[in-house]
Amino acid sequence: MKIESMYGFSFIAWIAIFTLVFSSCAIKPDFANQPVTEPKTVLRLELGEDNPRNSEGDFVELKDGRILFIYSHYYGSSSHDHSSAYLASRISSDRGKTWSKTDKIEVQNEGGMNVMSVSLLRLKSGEIALFYARKNSFSDCIPVMRLSTDEAMSWGDPVPCITDKEGYFAFNNDRVIQRADGRLLLAVAQHHFPGGKFDGHGVLYSYYSDDIGKTWKSSDAVANPEKFIFQEPGLVMLKDQSILMVIRSNAGTQCFSKSMDGGMSWGPVTKSQLISPVSPATIERIPQTGDLLAVWNNNLSTDENISKKRTPLNIAISKDEGVSWERIKTLEKDPMGWYCYIAMQFVDEKVLLGYCAGNQKTGGLNDTSIKSVDLSWIYDGNVKVRGSLID
Repeated sequence: MKIESMYGFSFIAWIAIFTLVFSSCAIKPDFANQPVTEPKTVLRLELGEDNPRNSEGDFVELKDGRILFIYSHYYGSSSHDHSSAYLASRISSDRGKTWSKTDKIEVQNEGGMNVMSVSLLRLKSGEIALFYARKNSFSDCIPVMRLSTDEAMSWGDPVPCITDKEGYFAFNNDRVIQRADGRLLLAVAQHHFPGGKFDGHGVLYSYYSDDIGKTWKSSDAVANPEKFIFQEPGLVMLKDQSILMVIRSNAGTQCFSKSMDGGMSWGPVTKSQLISPVSPATIERIPQTGDLLAVWNNNLSTDENISKKRTPLNIAISKDEGVSWERIKTLEKDPMGWYCYIAMQFVDEKVLLGYCAGNQKTGGLNDTSIKSVDLSWIYDGNVKVRGSLID
């Protein structure tokens, strides 16, 4: 016999709704008032023999709970951006506390120069997407994508993400996002055009795919009327479904641009409150709170020799979608350090940060570090978890 409520819902339906609501509330982590512990370096990949540089990478969580980190392993004698490198991985079986001791080669050096700048993304289809820059020459560098259907045990054939243009397209690590409707988006800076010379002033585009990476389309170029140096853009989904582009520039800050049409066109570029040398920033959303998290070089020095350096390394949160930033803290402060190209992975009640962390005496970009940062440290242990987030 069917029992109806006064609103036409069955008794069983109401039970299902209450169960869903209360179970959702029960599984939300709450790190308020937890002990505030200092960030801890959990992996350090240092240069060595026939390994002059270990460079930036990205994380993905596997279905069994392990965390995979893929980065560029340089070999030979040179640590230059265009020297030989392949993609290697380390893995953690304890949520980022400890890591495997030896590399696994994920992608051999299939580029004329190298392969680098990894982005990993768990797709809504369940597959894992691996993106990286395939660098053949100073006039030929594009992002490519591979898919894994077996939890990163193997990778499919590379698919180029740029087919409508030729040139050198800088593509940073941890830079690919997917919208709720499945659209994939990445951002690049074009530094070489056919018939021209390599130019540090990049022309920025986003590329988007609506068929899980089989084909890609380009946005309009981002306007640059002020003639700033634009480099190494990244993307962040905002709560109103617009997309924020974060731009490395010489404007004295990280610059922002917004797209209101899913990455097909971009609005005026504005300066943000993130004071910065010409160095990239990474911004992502904290799943547990809904705030944005930025990691960048908060270098306020008026000394030109110091202000150009990628030190210190700082962290901050924004509660208003990037308009203002608060709780600015220092992750690394060695004046001879060189900290940049950050990847983020939120795990339980912490965030793992993978980044270049070398020393200026040895070139700056030679070592890679993974640091575990408790969310309670970022918030000083006094924030409550919010409700569910949009995709």
